[in-house]
Amino acid sequence: MTSRVVIGMSGASGACLGLRVLEILSQAAGIETHLVVSKAGRQTLRHELGAHGLARAEALATVVHPVGAIGDTIASGSFATHGMIVAPCSIRTLSAISCCLSDNLLTRAADVHLKERRLLVLMVRESPLHLGHLRAMAAVTEMGAIVAPPALPFYQGPQTLEAMVDQMARRALALLQLDALPPAASWPGLASAAT
Repeated sequence: MTSRVVIGMSGASGACLGLRVLEILSQAAGIETHLVVSKAGRQTLRHELGAHGLARAEALATVVHPVGAIGDTIASGSFATHGMIVAPCSIRTLSAISCCLSDNLLTRAADVHLKERRLLVLMVRESPLHLGHLRAMAAVTEMGAIVAPPALPFYQGPQTLEAMVDQMARRALALLQLDALPPAASWPGLASAAT
């Protein structure tokens, strides 16, 4: 059985996170990916990953939806999906979701996931945070989303930036509970790590 997953990429720094999420999902059998990139996300992809960043991301997706296509399939609760991940998630996108502002396809798809009680993971990428940011995070959490900031996994001993990005992407994807993905590496505990 195929599991549909929506991937949103917004304008926060960290386009490599969304790209890695797409790479991991594209390698798994039985997963159909639906990508929607915000206008600012397109700019960030170009800035951080080069002129072909957007094309790389779109090539990995099963279906690409224009952010302005508010009538596309992922805008409807009748279009069954397993879940959605926004990687990276900007404060603007977080704020729109927290206020139920469906002003583009990315925020509409997120709102659909909340109203249908489906999994929604937001890799919010901002620091430092003020009270408004924290309240928006609390609001989406109360609505059922999972706020999963891309915290660097130093405790797992990654040796490269790529390894850190991979671990953060896998950890966020684990929150979607997809059977088609192998489980993310778990912490063995300090006693095991010391040996």
